[in-house]
Amino acid sequence: MEVNDGERKVEMGSGLCPDWSELTRECLLDIFSRLSQEQRWIGPMLVSKNWMNACYDPTLNTIFDLETRFLSSINWWTPEFEDKVDSFLRSVVDRSEGGLTEIRTRHCTERSLSYAAERCPNLEVLWIKSCPNVTDASMEKIALNCPNLRELDISYSYSITHESLKMLGRNCQNLKILKRNLLPRLGPNVPTIVVPLEYLATFPRYGNIEAKIIGRYMPELKHLEFRYSTLTARGLDSVCKGCSNLEYLDLCGCISLTRSDITTYTSGLKYLTEIIKPDFNPPIAILRVPRPGNPREE
Repeated sequence: MEVNDGERKVEMGSGLCPDWSELTRECLLDIFSRLSQEQRWIGPMLVSKNWMNACYDPTLNTIFDLETRFLSSINWWTPEFEDKVDSFLRSVVDRSEGGLTEIRTRHCTERSLSYAAERCPNLEVLWIKSCPNVTDASMEKIALNCPNLRELDISYSYSITHESLKMLGRNCQNLKILKRNLLPRLGPNVPTIVVPLEYLATFPRYGNIEAKIIGRYMPELKHLEFRYSTLTARGLDSVCKGCSNLEYLDLCGCISLTRSDITTYTSGLKYLTEIIKPDFNPPIAILRVPRPGNPREE
C-alpha cells in the first residue's frame, strides 16, 4: 500500500498490518477472557468463525449474566420473551459443558432452569427474579443437584413456595445469601413498577412460615432480604434465633413489624452491621376543612 507523505510516497509493507485471524486459540482465549460476556456477544463472535468458536470455549462460559440488560417492560411478561431467555440460557449451559457456576437472569421458565440444574452441578450463584413460570419442581432439581449453591435470589418469583426454601435449606449447606423480596403492593406511596396487575395479586402470604423455615434450615445465612414480606414479630423471632450469623437484614416494607419488634428480636444478632427497616412514619393525607366565615378557605 502507498501513502502520500508530502512530496514522497512511502511504501507500507503488509507486515505492518497484523493479521488478527492468525492468532492462536490460546491468545484469543486470553484476550476474550478480559471482555464481559456482552462484549463478546456483540464483538468477537461477529468477526469470524474462528473467533466465534473461541467464544464458545467452556472456560469463557462459566457465568450467564443478563441482569444488567433488564429494564422495566411489560413486554417481558410474555411467553414469547420467556422462550427467548430459555433458549439463550440453554445455549450457554451447553457451551459451558457443565462448568456454569453463576446464573443471573429474569423471565426464564421451568424448562431452562431444569436443564441447567441437571447439567451444572457446580452452580454457586442463582438469580431468577421475576420468573412467574419457575416452580418448586425445578427448584427441587436445583436443591438436589447443586449442593454448592451459596447465593440465591428468588425475588418476585411467586410460584416458588416455602417448600422450595425447605428443600434448599436441607441440601445447600453453603447458602450464605438469600433474597426473597416481594413486589410492593398497590398504594399511593409505593414506587412505580411494570408488572401485570393480576400477578401482583398472587404474592405469597405465608411470611411467617417462610421465616420459620429459613430460621430452621438456613443457619449459615449472612445476608437476608425480605422486602414487603407479610411476616410478623413471630416470624422475625424465628429468623433471628435460627440465623445468628446474619450481617445484613432488609425488612423494608414489612408493615406488620413495629420498631419495638425489630429492636427486641435483632438485639441478639452480634454480627449484624446493617439493617433496613420499614418506614414507621409514612406520609398521610391531610383533609383541609374550610372554617365557616373565612372566604379564602371556602
